[in-house]
Amino acid sequence: MGGRQSSAGDLLQLVRSGRATTRGALQQVTGLSRATVGQRLDRLFRAGWLREGAAGPVDSPLGGRPSVRLEFDTSHAVVLAADLGTRRARAAVLTLDGTPLAERVGPLSVAEGPGRVLDELGSWFAGLLDEAGCGAEGVCGIGLAVPGPVDTATGRVVQPPIMPGWDGYDIRGRLRRALAGRTSCPVAGTVPVLVDNDANLMAYGEQRAGFPDCGAFVLVKVSTGIGAGVIVDGAVYRGIDGGAGDIGHVRVPQGADTLCRCGSYGCLAAVASGRAVAQRLAGAGVAAESGSDVRALLAAGHPEAVRLTRQAGRAVGEVLATVVTLLNPGVLMVAGDLAGTPFLTGVRELLYQRALPRATARLEVVTARLGQRAGLVGAGALVVEELYAPGRVEERLLALGV
Repeated sequence: MGGRQSSAGDLLQLVRSGRATTRGALQQVTGLSRATVGQRLDRLFRAGWLREGAAGPVDSPLGGRPSVRLEFDTSHAVVLAADLGTRRARAAVLTLDGTPLAERVGPLSVAEGPGRVLDELGSWFAGLLDEAGCGAEGVCGIGLAVPGPVDTATGRVVQPPIMPGWDGYDIRGRLRRALAGRTSCPVAGTVPVLVDNDANLMAYGEQRAGFPDCGAFVLVKVSTGIGAGVIVDGAVYRGIDGGAGDIGHVRVPQGADTLCRCGSYGCLAAVASGRAVAQRLAGAGVAAESGSDVRALLAAGHPEAVRLTRQAGRAVGEVLATVVTLLNPGVLMVAGDLAGTPFLTGVRELLYQRALPRATARLEVVTARLGQRAGLVGAGALVVEELYAPGRVEERLLALGV
């Protein structure tokens, strides 16, 4: 193959994907000479990104030396990942293959504003690095999931309905400074930071972990708000400025008189989110303030919580009938506080009633597999895929002087 296939970054991609994992296979796939492949691989070995694994079987009937298998060294760096909810956050130190080395979950409200929240995350990250026995100089990147639409080119949240004070804020810069200030590591002030919507990163993590061959995958998160992440051909579909998947603000007839936090009436989130169900339960005299409270009531089999959650599922299912007809996904996954049998039953009732049979004939409707860690998994994977993409590999190797 010609063109960029000759770069060290492309060889690393071939090894990471499993398409070519020996020197001979790399020569065969790329058409490069043995010497050129050796030169490219030498740069990757010097950077510490490749290692030699166990020798494979001898392919030739004439015998000879077994081929040495090449492997991406997932231990040469770590990723910091965090998933911000409206009231709680989860953060972790991950290896490059997504294995958690240290993890923390605790209360952290986005309503406190970006400065306070990001400074606290910097403190969490510093503590987690100590717990994992890693230095900040080993961090190759930070991935952050937030509950709002994100312009991924700038890493800034764009007019988020449930994140007051975050609109247009320099999240990347503040998080870098927060980490650098708590680790005394100058390199931490330049670490790459990738920010994306939480539903997008949950979808990315779930699709890669459980449905890697699904070319069209949709995840719907129903918690304080409602949002969807769409994965097409292995990549997050974000729209032109990060607004794709914001189905919580689709207008629905049953909410015509209900005011949404965005200021409009009739939004899906205003009638079918975890917060909306909690408000209805509170109105009926049941102690509930949030989606997590509803989740606890559902786990206890509370009949009114079950009824209202199923009703919420029907409202979401009506909107998802349009989503499924438009995108024709192979998997529709429901995640978040309300994900469970009552909600899923309601979704299926309206979805299969309203969508054309052809759109649902091969559709799997499932609940989340990774649970509360999906956002972390997706955030970590996004960082790795970005930093070890062929073009970025070349930039980073040059910066390292190899």
